[in-house]
Amino acid sequence: MSIILLAGAIMLVLAILMAWVLGWANKTFHVEVDPRVEAVNAALPGANCGGCGYVGCAEYAEAVVAGACPPDKCTVGGESCAKELAGILGVSLEQSWPFRPVIHCGAHYSDRLGRTDYKGEQSCTTANLVAGVQGCTYGCLGFGDCVSACDFDAIHIVDGLATVDYEKCVGCGACARICPRNIITMVPFKSRQMVVVTCSNNDMGKDVKAVCKVGCIGCKACERNSGGFFRVDKNLPVLDYDKYDPDNLDSIRLAVDKCPMKRLLFIGWPTEKDLEATKDMEAPDLVEADFKTTVDQTDWQG
Repeated sequence: MSIILLAGAIMLVLAILMAWVLGWANKTFHVEVDPRVEAVNAALPGANCGGCGYVGCAEYAEAVVAGACPPDKCTVGGESCAKELAGILGVSLEQSWPFRPVIHCGAHYSDRLGRTDYKGEQSCTTANLVAGVQGCTYGCLGFGDCVSACDFDAIHIVDGLATVDYEKCVGCGACARICPRNIITMVPFKSRQMVVVTCSNNDMGKDVKAVCKVGCIGCKACERNSGGFFRVDKNLPVLDYDKYDPDNLDSIRLAVDKCPMKRLLFIGWPTEKDLEATKDMEAPDLVEADFKTTVDQTDWQG
């Protein structure tokens, strides 16, 4: 009986000691959390996409409150989220524009010369390490690493070419980070449609034509007709988006019209003019998917 009482007393003493130690540790190592961090984190969408440049929403919230990052970097939350964060912090928002990805390639399978029947791993990252997959060593490989990286179903491979669905895109930048050829860049959309160069080939015109039917040939017609908006560097047009004025696009449109290879394109959301032109078009009553598997497309031998 005395042994049981002794054991019970020891356990009670240990419990009291541990409670005291935990209480001391809680006070000694307590880190004061700014209540604004919790408020900012609660206002964020919680996507943890990394588009702001931080690991997740919680880390971004800490950076915003600390003043290390502006409150308008959440690509998923957009303008409404930025305004809410600015209200929590008591700061004003400077003018900014949403960044969206653009694909600097416009060649579909039929436009590419020198393509081989690549049998390796169906991945852009892997295929990029293999010589001779296609003639153009700059263009889209079309195996869909960007599609796999997108959590918003906003980019797809259409006839071998990565294509962005701007209605779904939130600008997280995952597709740009995963592309092994770096042909996807994030561009400030100062209007619903932006002009971009849909080519990445830095070779001379003759060499470009040998590998692609639609590649930029570096003729400098855009440079001559754009009033300084374009300049040709390494045989490719380079855009100065600081000079981009959505209300004054006459010279830019002239450069787009003068491009002989049609590699300068306006991309983005449909404009009111586009919507007006298609308002009377009827959609089909039924759209059926033409489903195929990789087995259907395999050439069996043996």
